[in-house]
Amino acid sequence: MPLFKRKPFSLADLPENLDPDEQVFQVRFTKEIFIDYQEYLNRLNIYRQRVWTCKVTGKTNLTYEEALVSEQRAIEKVQEFPQKLMVPVLQMIQFSTLNLNDLVNTIYKKLQEYFLEGAELYGRKDESVCACKILKVIEEEGSNVRYEVGWFNTNKTITGTSILGADDLIRKKPPFSRSVIKSFLRESTSQSAPWVVHEKLARKHGISTEPGEEVKHKLTILNGCVHTKKENITCNGKTKALDVDKGKNRKKRQKVENENFDLLESTKKKSKKDEEKPKVEPIKYPIDDLLVQPGKDDPVFSDRPSPSTDFSVPLECVGDLLMVWDFCFSFGRLLNLWPFSLENFEKALCHENSNCSLIVEVHSAILGLLIRDEGSYFEIMQKKNRKPKITLIKWTEYLCDFLELESTIDLSRHSPTIKRGYYGHLDAQIKLSILCLLVEEAINTNAIRRQLYEYVEQRQALASMKRGESRKKKELKISEGEDAREVNGHDLENGDAKFHAVEGQVNGSINSSERNHISINRKHKVSILKVEKNPKMDAKFSAENTSNSDEIDEQKKGGGRRKGKITEIQEKSNEKREEYLEREIEKRFLRTNPLGKDKLHNRYWFFRRDGRIFVESSDSTRWGYYTTKEELNLMMGSLNPKGVRERNLKRQLEKHYQTISLALQKRSKDMAQKVMLESAVLRRSTRVRAHPKENPATAFLKYVNKWKEN
Repeated sequence: MPLFKRKPFSLADLPENLDPDEQVFQVRFTKEIFIDYQEYLNRLNIYRQRVWTCKVTGKTNLTYEEALVSEQRAIEKVQEFPQKLMVPVLQMIQFSTLNLNDLVNTIYKKLQEYFLEGAELYGRKDESVCACKILKVIEEEGSNVRYEVGWFNTNKTITGTSILGADDLIRKKPPFSRSVIKSFLRESTSQSAPWVVHEKLARKHGISTEPGEEVKHKLTILNGCVHTKKENITCNGKTKALDVDKGKNRKKRQKVENENFDLLESTKKKSKKDEEKPKVEPIKYPIDDLLVQPGKDDPVFSDRPSPSTDFSVPLECVGDLLMVWDFCFSFGRLLNLWPFSLENFEKALCHENSNCSLIVEVHSAILGLLIRDEGSYFEIMQKKNRKPKITLIKWTEYLCDFLELESTIDLSRHSPTIKRGYYGHLDAQIKLSILCLLVEEAINTNAIRRQLYEYVEQRQALASMKRGESRKKKELKISEGEDAREVNGHDLENGDAKFHAVEGQVNGSINSSERNHISINRKHKVSILKVEKNPKMDAKFSAENTSNSDEIDEQKKGGGRRKGKITEIQEKSNEKREEYLEREIEKRFLRTNPLGKDKLHNRYWFFRRDGRIFVESSDSTRWGYYTTKEELNLMMGSLNPKGVRERNLKRQLEKHYQTISLALQKRSKDMAQKVMLESAVLRRSTRVRAHPKENPATAFLKYVNKWKEN
């Protein structure tokens, strides 16, 4: 039973007259039952505090559940203690007056002298040390013990036997660690100072329950309990000693014993009362979201809007849809696949035309990557003498070859339908299952792994550059603060001199930061060369830096009155540089992570390329999305920061609020334009037919892969 602040703790009693149909609250790991929710919450908060101690191992600063698990594991280790060592160890423990550490060290040293049958160790043989195994323990007259050992050869088979003494044996490692011995000691004793073995355990192994002659003069028996000659008792803040040797006659000795007994009983009663009434400490937020109760000081939370669920594919397949689309978009350059929107991809999957260009290009791109990887799929291609180039007419044959792999056995039954040219008639769920398997195979290819390794290196290089910009920004602020203090502390006549001093500090910090960037660039030379993929952006940024430096030079020439302008220009330059580095880091895709979870464990996802916030249920069977800035604000206003999950989710939304709101607004404008175009097509006279590509609803049919290899 775990100790509460190193003291015993009693569990709550079962409520009386409990109705079988009454709803109650139960603590999972103690099985305590509460009718009042506030009492349940208070008790749960006590269990979650790190004030508990494992009774067996003595570990502190644990929660109740951690202490309970620690006790169970320690008891399991104690039960593995061999029976042959049990008796000598218990004899060393019984009535010992040593403290815990000294007693553990004594037992640890003694155990190193014991060798059990079956133990593998080393023995001295013909002036050399060889591996051996104890076959039998031979006890001779007196205290001498000899051992019959079998010698191992290189194959660990016994080739011969010998009789050795304990001095000729070398142990590989001690049989037990000090922690195991300490756990065994705590578990097998009922009291300390002196240590007394449990009565049942002592009787089972024949351990004497009466102190021996060698320790009798140190101990005394008081009311059935063994004590040392002097024992200190703390009561009412005062320390008193149990002096049983005082009193020269029987009556006086009896009186002292009665006083000490009353003192012990009053101390026990007081400790029990303190244990039964644990102090209820105030709740420290954040806590688990489902345990949060409304408070008087809480703000008014808005009602959370219901997410839209108008997907063309089944709701349980939306996660697969997003995974495949995000993979194609993130590794489009490597796949030679022109980007496409999530809506067009969804419509193409639900379209019944088997040769829809978007679907054909997605399959061809991933299958082409598998062919270039020369793995198991490539071997199947070679057996069937397929050409490496996938065409519009024969792309289904390549897909059927993929379904022959071992990992796609469950979907291979659809191969006849695909071969007959009826791929479009398959359910969207089956199509997504095939695409998911393709993506899983593609992720394991060498090309994707190389791309990810390059992205990792590039992100590290960009992150180090970003940290350098942050240091530069801090140095500018420090120098600006020092300048302000100098101006306040001296006359304005020395303003020019001060300005030149601050100017030197700024230049020095800039030069040191530039030197840091140079060293970083040398360290990640290869990575930086790969980062520079957007020459237009680099040219634009270098032009901005040049113009900013020219402005700073002009301000320097103008005198000390314009020094604030220099700092402002420098800060703007640093901010632009940080924004640029942040954009470049985001381009190096590794994986998409959710923004966070709400109190019901629903996950929230954001893809900037789509402009929606997706909501995934805890069991991943239902999906929804938010599309407007108003829905985003209402959703953020409904999050309670007292809960752990909603607190983290709100922080992430606030951190990326500007990016998310701009993406939502852009999507809203695009959707409004699409609606206007569709309505214009419908209003047009039936005598004048509209060109198909003017209608946004059929844009997915006109998809062209501009990055396709010829």
